[in-house]
Amino acid sequence: MQSLCHQLFSLLFVFGSLQIHQLTEACSCALSHPQDAYCNSDIVIRAKVVGKKLLKDGPFGTMRYTVKQMKMYKGFNKMQHIQHIYTDASESLCGVKFDINKYQYLITGRVYDGKVYTGLCNFNQPWDRLSLAQKKGINHRYQLGCNCRIKPCHYLPCFVTSKNECLWTDMLSHFGYPGYQSRHYACVQQKEGYCSWYRGMAGRDKTTINATDP
Repeated sequence: MQSLCHQLFSLLFVFGSLQIHQLTEACSCALSHPQDAYCNSDIVIRAKVVGKKLLKDGPFGTMRYTVKQMKMYKGFNKMQHIQHIYTDASESLCGVKFDINKYQYLITGRVYDGKVYTGLCNFNQPWDRLSLAQKKGINHRYQLGCNCRIKPCHYLPCFVTSKNECLWTDMLSHFGYPGYQSRHYACVQQKEGYCSWYRGMAGRDKTTINATDP
């Protein structure tokens, strides 16, 4: 009997340790170019967050933010108008926190069971902090490159391996992420299916650059 109790106690200790580790482990996200965030999202909107409510579901609950939608850039086929955004209440589970009645945000997310969910691994930023090129990308340029692939380069050497790739080298810069390509370039499809970085500050023929030299 004592042996059985000792085994049960050991199992409970191990399970509890695993739970504590899971609860304290920080959220981890792969770096993503804003264009990838746009293309991989069901919903992309500009909105002001006007309220929040903690819903008691799951171990930490779900935070429901009430938003005033200013403009929808993507997702007309999913939802016509968005009133609520859902996210995990815990940042350790990649829940995102929005300031109330402070900023207009660019919010990206996915739709599940008629609800829009977002998190720290999505691209959510105050609208005023976006560069002009990012705003133009959200408006129309990023959608031109959703058939392209942005290939991250974390260390040299790295190369494009197909005609639809743009080499993303921000991670090599001492400035880190977000870098110059993230803030000022879109990877768009050119003639014959080739993709290359596009800055868009002047005429297209002068600002389209080689995919390996942004």
